Amino acid sequence: MPVKATKLTVGLPFNLGKLEFEANEVEQRAAWSLYVELTTRIAIQELDSDEGSLREALNSLYSLFGLTREVLREAGPEVAHGPQSFGLVAIEVLNKGLRPFMAKWHLRLLAYEQLRPENIGALEHERDWDYFKEMRKELTELQKQMRIYADVLGQISGAQELK
Repeated sequence: MPVKATKLTVGLPFNLGKLEFEANEVEQRAAWSLYVELTTRIAIQELDSDEGSLREALNSLYSLFGLTREVLREAGPEVAHGPQSFGLVAIEVLNKGLRPFMAKWHLRLLAYEQLRPENIGALEHERDWDYFKEMRKELTELQKQMRIYADVLGQISGAQELK
């Protein structure tokens, strides 16, 4: 049963401003789909300094592009009815939030990974990278912004906030 639409004013991540709108049922369902995906991925989950790998994080973040496209395609144009619509916000998060991070780090990390000697494990090699701490710090900041986005998706969908 859909949540009754109410007017929302939410602060968006990545300095995208505020969104003021009343979500329709299609937007609520699309927001719920993305909310589920985000809340179960490295994209918003904090990692201790000795947990996870940068490559896994990049792969998880990259998968959000395909998932978002799929959700928006399935939802149709009802989620993009104007500048204050869910669909356009989702696209902006990809293009102005995730894409710059991915563009900066994907090829740098890939080039370094290709230098790994056979006798050194991938994770050990990654942690020896000169840019490991810098990328990890930027990943942490990105995750904070993605948690804001997840909260917005939760509000749009009518879901209770997960902690």
